[in-house]
Amino acid sequence: MELDTLFPSDSSDLDLSFTSCTSNTSTERTFASSSARSSLTLSFNESRLLHSSPLIHRPHRKSDPHWSYIHAATNLSQDGTLQLPHLKLVRHLGSGNLGRVFLCRLKDFEGSNFALKVVDRDALTYKKLSHVQMETEILSMVDHPFLPTLYAHLEVSHYTCMLIDYCSNGDLHALLRKQPGNRFKLNAVRFFASEVLVALEYLHAMGVVYRDLKPENVLIRENGHIMLSDFDLCLKADVVPTLETKPVRRRKKPRFFTCFKSGLTEEEEESLITEFVAEPVTASSKSCVGTHEYLAPELVNGNGHGNGVDWWAFGVFIYELLYGRTPFKGESKECTLRNIVSSSKKFKFQECDMVEEEGMAEVTDLISKLLVKDSRMRLGCVRGATDIKVHPFFKGIKWPLIRTYKPPELLNDFTSMSQAITLAAPAPALLPPFRSKHASYQT
Repeated sequence: MELDTLFPSDSSDLDLSFTSCTSNTSTERTFASSSARSSLTLSFNESRLLHSSPLIHRPHRKSDPHWSYIHAATNLSQDGTLQLPHLKLVRHLGSGNLGRVFLCRLKDFEGSNFALKVVDRDALTYKKLSHVQMETEILSMVDHPFLPTLYAHLEVSHYTCMLIDYCSNGDLHALLRKQPGNRFKLNAVRFFASEVLVALEYLHAMGVVYRDLKPENVLIRENGHIMLSDFDLCLKADVVPTLETKPVRRRKKPRFFTCFKSGLTEEEEESLITEFVAEPVTASSKSCVGTHEYLAPELVNGNGHGNGVDWWAFGVFIYELLYGRTPFKGESKECTLRNIVSSSKKFKFQECDMVEEEGMAEVTDLISKLLVKDSRMRLGCVRGATDIKVHPFFKGIKWPLIRTYKPPELLNDFTSMSQAITLAAPAPALLPPFRSKHASYQT
């Protein structure tokens, strides 16, 4: 994409130019960052505006003040939709596989920060164009606090523009690299894993397999909670939500001592619970997409994959947050892929200062059940997040209240590296502590 003239026109109604200094960090797994110094001229001509999507309010984000800003801006528009002249570009945030992302604001509303993703369709192959269409479709349908809100979708000439949430605290990968030892403490791992799990559960319930989970795609909102990003690699499939009822046995305090332990004793009671299950088990694709360190064995083999690739990636994700590296990483990309598909290559849990920390037995058990190379035996592949949520690692979490938990205190260089800051809005409490150091779990 040429930056000198993003939206060229003979007569310009809008001319916004800026020069910004950026220091984008990139890794071998992510896109290459743009030049440290770049300039952009955004030109707009009304005759070139082909499409602007109507504003669709989402119930979970209806209280977001950004909607108020957009309402005020669109009241000045003749057709009641958001137009490019309403936007003021601030700086370039980064470049990805499909396009570039800019920080922008609505004119006359200095507090209205948004991210504008700009895609030049003429510069893309047919395959990548299908990825753009997929991302636009996914963003248009989702409504969840841990997923982006699509405030506007504009088609201008051969450009696709998507106005979404701006996350001022960057991504989880960058934050991870600022921690001592490049790893999070266990309470932080549990917090981020819980929110990512809920986001994946929602996507799967909508029939969407994410296929691109990694810390770089987990952004941190201003209040410290997460937001998944980049949905161009998603796979859509049919899903049939069901309510499943099953009996469970719960221990209770015995009223008197008994020597009999077989069958249903005074120490146990049986009850029925109803669980919501919505997992796209029919999803199927042979495309090899994603980040190589996060690819599931069945995806690398090319024999076909489905919903299980997200749960494999979830295991890799937790492992990386815990140890600062991925479990099958080799000396090269080829070595990493061989490690993933080899039945004889087993990952190891590293020794670190968290060995005796409460909950290590539970988190290693969870990772082991997610990183099963046979997808038929992998935790989550049949009943999705419903089975993962009941794992002892997440014991005590009140899932309907997940948004109210206070994010952990982390080191972040937005202030000083020597200061621990809390990325949080007011919230009632931290995640509940682990109730037992060692717990058995059967799937």
